[in-house]
Amino acid sequence: MIRRMVLWRGLEEWTAEAARVEIGDDGLRATGTQLGSHRLPYRLDYALDATGPGFATRHLRVAAAGENWRRSIDLLRDETGRWHCNAQQEGEVALAAPGLAAEAAAAGLAAPGFTAEAAAALGPEALDCDLGLCPLTNLMPIRRHALDRARGAHDFTMAWVSVPDLAVHADRQRYEHLAPGRVAFSQPTGFAAELELDDDGLVVHYPQIAERV
Repeated sequence: MIRRMVLWRGLEEWTAEAARVEIGDDGLRATGTQLGSHRLPYRLDYALDATGPGFATRHLRVAAAGENWRRSIDLLRDETGRWHCNAQQEGEVALAAPGLAAEAAAAGLAAPGFTAEAAAALGPEALDCDLGLCPLTNLMPIRRHALDRARGAHDFTMAWVSVPDLAVHADRQRYEHLAPGRVAFSQPTGFAAELELDDDGLVVHYPQIAERV
């Protein structure tokens, strides 16, 4: 088991993040705090269980708070590959509603922060969560396919959690090995970046997003 304490600072958005990470051969656990000013000032605390197998997400708990508001999500991927989420919020703030309601969405009912289309997209092939502006969650798909070390390219559907609203979206992403410690990241939206990683697969530099302190 590898234990790391990692700090990042934001590039285009002002953020500061600290994470304690335990990395094993087939998964990781982490707790962290992110401070940010994207949309409005906030503090965000998270606990991640991505113990797989294969670095797959089991559980992500996130709590965000700002001036006169707070919200949280408890995001779970069960043994069948189905995603579930319990969301709570207090206070009035101009943000999208947090969380998802897969059962309501599948029934064609409105679900806060989550559409029926997104619920269908988050099927068993979606193995990972991805927390907004957080460099840590890039590690899971990269380590699963050893893309920081060996040739290859893979497409993924992620349970992407936007911040600070904590709404959950199905998000298409692609990772491709470029060289040892370098991986290309891209999305259908046209966003692309070349990630620089350390020997454990943790982000050192993520253009436009964050860099290691």
